[in-house]
Amino acid sequence: MREKMCLEECCNVRKLDTKRIGELLRSGSTANCGKVLDEVLDEVGFDGLHSLVLRLYVCTDMYLEARSFTRQLGVTDEEFTACFGGVDEIEEKLSTVEKARENMHDMLEQCIRWRVEKCRENGNSVVRDAREYIDEHYMSSGLSLTAVAEAVGISPAYLSALFKREMGKNLSEYITGIRIERSKELLCCTSKLIYEIAFEVGFQDYRYFSQIFKKCTGQTPRQFQNSANICM
Repeated sequence: MREKMCLEECCNVRKLDTKRIGELLRSGSTANCGKVLDEVLDEVGFDGLHSLVLRLYVCTDMYLEARSFTRQLGVTDEEFTACFGGVDEIEEKLSTVEKARENMHDMLEQCIRWRVEKCRENGNSVVRDAREYIDEHYMSSGLSLTAVAEAVGISPAYLSALFKREMGKNLSEYITGIRIERSKELLCCTSKLIYEIAFEVGFQDYRYFSQIFKKCTGQTPRQFQNSANICM
């Protein structure tokens, strides 16, 4: 009878859905982590696995899936082991089904947190690169979301979302702000004509430049230039 039960348990264990665990790690949230884990473990009849060896089999698969994923994120072996111990220490955490579930849940949640942190770090890096590109190319009339996205190597939609989240304004507003600030410097410190300044900072249409300048500063370029000259 015991051999028959063990055989049935082994058959169930083979159904462990590591693919679904991988999907959870890549795109799931800590909020639905418990639900997905419960469903995956229920599919293999985890609560009925009386054999420590079989629980170890399931948890080792889960551990290796998590480790493979976190390596892709750049989590070091030292960081991972500090949180969860080495693969040779898994058995110590499986004395009961409840303890095993709890440890797997904690591990998956931490992996998701790492993913969120790494994505945020990567997002900061992308936005920084985008800003540097804009600062160097603001004078080009062809500068656009698509052009900047191509320069930093991501899709326009993704860059737009990242930029808005990190900067609190959309990318086109940032470009306009850079151009207006540069035009103010030129209006104050050079004798260039206003239409020349407009072209120099990336505006092809002098009238449009004047409209945007007034919208941003409350003054026309000429008014701003005159007031700056008075102050000087």
